Amino acid sequence: MRRSNVLVSAWILTSCASFLTGQYARPTLTKGVNIEQRLNAPVPLDLVFHDEHGQMVPLRTYFGEKPVVLQLVYYKCSSLCPMSLRETVGSLRRIPLKAGTDYNVIAVSFDPNDTPAVALEKKAEYAKQFDRAGFDSGFHFLTGSQDSISRLTSAVGFRYRWDEQTRQFVHAGAIMVATPEGKLSRYFYGIQYAPADLRMALVEASQHKIGSPVDYVLLFCFHYDATQGKYTLVIVNLLKIAGSLTVLLLGGLIYLLMRSDKKKVEMAWKEEQHVG
Repeated sequence: MRRSNVLVSAWILTSCASFLTGQYARPTLTKGVNIEQRLNAPVPLDLVFHDEHGQMVPLRTYFGEKPVVLQLVYYKCSSLCPMSLRETVGSLRRIPLKAGTDYNVIAVSFDPNDTPAVALEKKAEYAKQFDRAGFDSGFHFLTGSQDSISRLTSAVGFRYRWDEQTRQFVHAGAIMVATPEGKLSRYFYGIQYAPADLRMALVEASQHKIGSPVDYVLLFCFHYDATQGKYTLVIVNLLKIAGSLTVLLLGGLIYLLMRSDKKKVEMAWKEEQHVG
């Protein structure tokens, strides 16, 4: 079984790369598995799930004031999901934004057989890894009915399927960032999410209500590439900044030189007056 888990994970990762690049044939196992970006599409906030304490909560509970990181996993997964969750937690731990204050994270199981008790165990497990204030109020592990799961996965473009032979769900790895209003703004593929990319995505999704002036400069220099699911350097904007800095430096230098010349003229005039 362990060997089959590794094989499934390898096939899934291959499928992620293949649907992004379109250069290689997809394995049969991944047929019907895909993540279709639905940028600006609304997350159905009326959907009701159970939180890790068994309380029924609509998704809108976690929206309204701050951006949200949405991750679709299933808690009994022994390969891709724990790797993806660890990466999410680890990357968010490394950014200065505070969970529960600047952003929320909701991990939703797409397995209707997962229970709140299992979700609570997972939350406790990742709380140890995060080891920072805000985890309890900022990270939420949800479970729900097949109807709620199907509506959510369809809305965000997450396509997966059950494989009877391996007795596992076949799915791709990704996380999504949504605005406080519940609009999907960014997708990050695979199981590695650069902290800098996550930070910029959260700042951008918040409409600059969180973050620092440095973040805003970075957003000007970097552009989100939807095909790659990451931020890439925008040379034109970087050249604009470099040009502006050059003009400022030249202006400052000219001012100092003119000021120095003025002082020399004044000193020469004073000396002439003194001699006279």
